[in-house]
Amino acid sequence: MTLHIDTPLVESLQLSVIAGRSVWLKLDALQPPGSFKIRGIGYACETYMAQGARRFISSSGGNAGLAVAYAGRMLGLPVTVVVPETTTDRAKELLCQERANVIVHGSSWQEANAFARSLIGPKDAFLHPFNDPLLWEGHATLIDEVFRSGLTPDAIVLSVGGGGLLSGVVEGLDRNGWNGIPVIAVETTGTASFHEAIKAGHSVELEKLTSIATSLGAKRVCERAVKSAKKHPIHSVVVSDRSALSACERFLDDHRILVEPACGASLAVVYENMPELQKFSKVLVVVCGGATTTIDQIREWVKKSQ
Repeated sequence: MTLHIDTPLVESLQLSVIAGRSVWLKLDALQPPGSFKIRGIGYACETYMAQGARRFISSSGGNAGLAVAYAGRMLGLPVTVVVPETTTDRAKELLCQERANVIVHGSSWQEANAFARSLIGPKDAFLHPFNDPLLWEGHATLIDEVFRSGLTPDAIVLSVGGGGLLSGVVEGLDRNGWNGIPVIAVETTGTASFHEAIKAGHSVELEKLTSIATSLGAKRVCERAVKSAKKHPIHSVVVSDRSALSACERFLDDHRILVEPACGASLAVVYENMPELQKFSKVLVVVCGGATTTIDQIREWVKKSQ
């Protein structure tokens, strides 16, 4: 029994026609807490509980925090989530629905994270949003499911924030003998810490984050993601906020699933049939999800980006 579910793997007729190639979707937006995060965080929470943890602590008001809160509710352990003042009312409402104790502290994630860490007691486990080997091992189950399905893609398209999903996907490819399948790693302008790390050859810290795709908003990508790029074929792509937002709206029309701009970034590569796809005939897109975004919010962002 795991806390995540095996999600649908479907061929998208609409995207295949637009891109002129076979496009498959791994629909992790359909995970119970709304994103792929529960794969790794659920596995980590179960592991920490088995090691004696009696409370989970998180510092994310987004998908990671929701996954921790969901895991805690399912496992019967209390969860404390510290969020910055910038966290939306909807995100706080969703966390409370999952019975998490929500503490608002600080004007940035860094301040909220520091406070969350100060709360850690001897029976507590802290769940990092992306930088934990247990998370990567759990996220790798996404590729295990694709492998078991019998589908062998020519390339995998996914979004990169802190690098947890990328690290997990590369681990999954490796353990299933798919070392040669390239990954197209997508970020938005203003959150491209992985792109800058690839150019520099090591992780670098962005001075500031300027994209509306806040779930991609890690100033520094994890070292594991940078190391993965040195051993696995990974192509870094950066798209605009407007492209990501447009992809969210089009995907809602095409597949009746609402995703956040962070997920829309990877879908934009296909909707705009970008050059990075040209040599591939069968592409898999990880539809990573996002529970805190509403269509009204996306449309408001679209207005501001025009």
